[in-house]
This record gives sequence, C-alpha cells and structure tokens, in this order.
Amino acid sequence: MDLRELVEAWRRILLIATKPEWDEYWTILKISLLGLAIVGGISFAIRMIFYTFLYPYTG
Repeated sequence: MDLRELVEAWRRILLIATKPEWDEYWTILKISLLGLAIVGGISFAIRMIFYTFLYPYTG
C-alpha cells in the first residue's frame, strides 16, 4: 500500500465517521471508568497481599 492509497483510505474513514451522541459517549465513559476502577482495585489488593505476607508488622 503506497502513500496515496493510505491517504485515500483515511479520507474515506473520516467521511464515514460520525460524532457519537451524548448517551453513547456517557456509556463509553462509564465502562472505561469501571474498567479503570477494577484494574486499580486488583492492583491495590495484590499490593496489600504482598505487603502483608512479605513485610508483616512486628510492632
């Protein structure tokens, strides 16, 4: 694929693409934030398990 074909493909994509409606945008945002929270929660849990068993509190 040469440069001319690549630019033509991009142009077609931009002509077809539409701006999402507010409800679609809101749904994507909620799903993204939920995924971020889940990954952060798992990371936090792993970190707490790591510190609990590797560096126990000796008071």
